[in-house]
Order: sequence, then structure tokens, then C-alpha cells
Amino acid sequence: MNKMSYSCFVMVIFILCVSSSYGAKVVDVDTICKGVINYTYCSNLLNSKPGESRDLISFAEYGIEVARVNVTNTINLIRTLIAKSGSNVEAKRHYKMCLYHFDEEGALNLVDEALEYFKKGNYDSASQSVGAIQVHASDCVSGESPGETPYPDTSQLPKYAHAVTQISEILGHIFHFIIHP
Repeated sequence: MNKMSYSCFVMVIFILCVSSSYGAKVVDVDTICKGVINYTYCSNLLNSKPGESRDLISFAEYGIEVARVNVTNTINLIRTLIAKSGSNVEAKRHYKMCLYHFDEEGALNLVDEALEYFKKGNYDSASQSVGAIQVHASDCVSGESPGETPYPDTSQLPKYAHAVTQISEILGHIFHFIIHP
């Protein structure tokens, strides 16, 4: 290899190394999870991410995938609960209201919206979408109006909704680190 070729080769390697270090900020799981309400859930979730990539972008992508699965599972549960509520008008009303908060008009739409913003690099809007997911999950469990008595739900729905809230909170922290390096 002549001197000119070697110099070009070294320059290309240097540029690739520098650009890759700017493209994907690595933050350890402990740092991400330190500020969330349930540190253990956050740590277990992020440490279960398959693959070797441990940068914020890969954590965000994984978190959005997990959020979509959780929201879809919640929708399936709600549909089952509606079918099983039979003549219990109050239960049926509650579950239909929850379906609204999780289905195409609510959390499911917001997960898809967050993914689209994420793909475009619009992390502020993606963060706002995951924040709105938390509101929808909370409205399902606690009611839509302040002072409203929550439905006394003994099903698994509050647990499912809480899981959606937790992953949304984790995503909010990840986007915070992406937006504010």
C-alpha cells in the first residue's frame, strides 16, 4: 500500500470511529432507571433487551416494541372482559371506556405515532406521545375526571395498564437522555 492510500485508509477509519461515537450515545441501564418509579422493573426490562447494542436509540426502539406488545395484550384483555361482563352495565361501560383509551383512538395509536416520530428522529414528539400513553392508561384505571370514584376492577386490567404506564415512563426517561445529552 502506498503512502497516499495508507493515509486515506487511516482517515476513513478515523472518520468512521468518530461518527459512530456521535451517532449512538451509550448510557448504562442504572443511569436510565435511576429516576423511574420502579427501578427493578426498568432494570429487568432493559437488561432483557436482546442483542449487544446498548445505546439509547436501541433501548428506545426496544421500549417502543415492548410498549406495543403490552398495549396489544391490554386491548385483547379488555375485549375479553367486555364479552364476559354480560349484563353488568357498569362493568361493560368501564371496559368500553378502557378500550377507547387503549385502542386505535388511544394508546395503540400513540405507540404507532411514537414509532413514526422516532424513525424520523423527532424525539421530542416521540416523548410527548409516550407521555400521553401514560395519561390514557391512568384514565382507564382511575377514571377520566378528578374526584371520580374508580371502577372497583378486580380483573387483571389494572395490572396490565400499570405495565403500560411503567414502560411509557421508562421510554420518557430514554427520550430525555436522547434529547438532553
